[in-house]
Amino acid sequence: MIEESGFQGGGAIRVAIVVSRFNQAVTDNLLEGAMQAAAKYGVVVGDDDVFTVPGAFELPLVALAAARCPEYHAVVCLGAVIRGETPHFQYVCEQAACGIREASLSTGKPIAFGVLTTDDLPQALARAGGDVGNKGYEAVVTVVETLEVLSRLQGHGLHS
Repeated sequence: MIEESGFQGGGAIRVAIVVSRFNQAVTDNLLEGAMQAAAKYGVVVGDDDVFTVPGAFELPLVALAAARCPEYHAVVCLGAVIRGETPHFQYVCEQAACGIREASLSTGKPIAFGVLTTDDLPQALARAGGDVGNKGYEAVVTVVETLEVLSRLQGHGLHS
């Protein structure tokens, strides 16, 4: 379980947050939850560390660019894709997920998938600070826990 004092790698964790502007009523809540988790766990996220993109489809490219910056230990991607009447939903969700995964694997840095993929707005709001919690908060916790695991593996000489 994560400690409020940082991860085993020592020092403060600095995280970039990439957030989609589309469905902003939802993504603002996700960002608020992410910032609350960062404050609780001592994760450094300044105003200059939050990058807004038009939609979920643009998250992977900016996440990759942020992950390539040596000052960031991890990246959190936040977005909300709500199913509509066309197949557009599926294409955006799949490409955002695949792109974020590829960015993480290619850089070796944790990149959290805090992108909601829901059937309707009430489901999205429930997961952005409503009855189901806040997936933005959870995304920050996810990268911190992953950094701790990677730090342990490096200590065992198992991760380069």
